Amino acid sequence: MMIKSAPAVLEIKALKENGEFEGYASTFGGEPDSYGDVIEDGAYTQSLADHKTKGTMPKMFWQHDSGQPIGKWLEMSEDEKGLLVRGKLNMGVQRGKEAYALLKEGDIDGLSIGYRIKEYSVDTDTGIWTLTEIDLQEVSVVSIGANENATISSVKAAKAAHDLIERLKAGDQLTGREFEMFLKGLGLSNSQAERAVRLHLDGQGEPAKTAPDALELLKALQN
Repeated sequence: MMIKSAPAVLEIKALKENGEFEGYASTFGGEPDSYGDVIEDGAYTQSLADHKTKGTMPKMFWQHDSGQPIGKWLEMSEDEKGLLVRGKLNMGVQRGKEAYALLKEGDIDGLSIGYRIKEYSVDTDTGIWTLTEIDLQEVSVVSIGANENATISSVKAAKAAHDLIERLKAGDQLTGREFEMFLKGLGLSNSQAERAVRLHLDGQGEPAKTAPDALELLKALQN
């Protein structure tokens, strides 16, 4: 499963003085977003049900930074438009107060989801991904364009890794360059991926691992 974040939805409303606010964190259908994805109606149903069973909610972060929680989500539900969320900023922490001030003045007005893809289909002609089941991890308050290039880069790497994973499942052998791309798509840095490739190359410049072994490596890296 890939972990990624989505482009911001610019629809925060009903901001109250105590820090409560609501808005849409994601919308269904329509045109593909800037990453070429379409989220299908009902994609969050299972994830929201799982959170309800466990008594949890996705986290609220500032700009997808897990080191900067700024409040908590109180309610989430799907309607005909998308994922409607209601949350409360923590006014006792500096970043929460800053987020409130920025939202109040309209300097920022975006929400963006962080999630794992569980079920999807891919149109091979257009490259559009239709996401049918999403494991929702967090919903962040974001500013427009924040880390956009880095996010797009990571999403492209994740999609490239998906294609390579499918080849591994089919029993194909990867070249050294493909193996490196595969590792970067899993979140390794350039230097980490290059080192891993050197450790797993044979004398001919090809990965010494067989396809089943590479899949075992994938599982280990994801733990």
